[in-house]
Amino acid sequence: MSGYRKLGRTSSQRKALIRNQVTNLLYHGKIRTTESKAKEIRRVAEKLITLAVKEKDNFSEVTVKAKVAKKDSEGKRIKENVNGKRVTVFDDVEKTIKKDNPSRLNARRKILSVLYNVTETPADGKKKRVNTKAVDMAAKMFDEIAPKYAERNGGYTRIIKLGARKGDGAEEVIIELV
Repeated sequence: MSGYRKLGRTSSQRKALIRNQVTNLLYHGKIRTTESKAKEIRRVAEKLITLAVKEKDNFSEVTVKAKVAKKDSEGKRIKENVNGKRVTVFDDVEKTIKKDNPSRLNARRKILSVLYNVTETPADGKKKRVNTKAVDMAAKMFDEIAPKYAERNGGYTRIIKLGARKGDGAEEVIIELV
């Protein structure tokens, strides 16, 4: 007997399916799927959340100096002539950033090895390609999800049974973050 459900797929297909479902569960908060897939998703998602909870406060804040381009009222970079060339004008800005300690960096890399990249599109549907932005799922795990479960010892997901699916009779469930 194996230690996991094969879900009627090859190993690469199964890994891709579980990664996709776990990413969507953590991004949206709940998804609808079959019972056997939900039980496999739960295993992976709970491990990731536990990892994020352990490492959520393991960083140091560092002040760095950065050069930022000056922009006009339209958001375009300001350029000036220097020795006959058009050069962008920069401001020196001090920023405070979070620097991961080694164990948190390792946890971030483990989380990103499982989760897919998420691209957020605008709700109105206009200019989809122009107004999209990438979501940092590891940062979301550390900043939003982990603090919510800091006092909890496991059991971060809930499976609610919906009944048999009409087409093939598979047991459908909703898996959600508690």
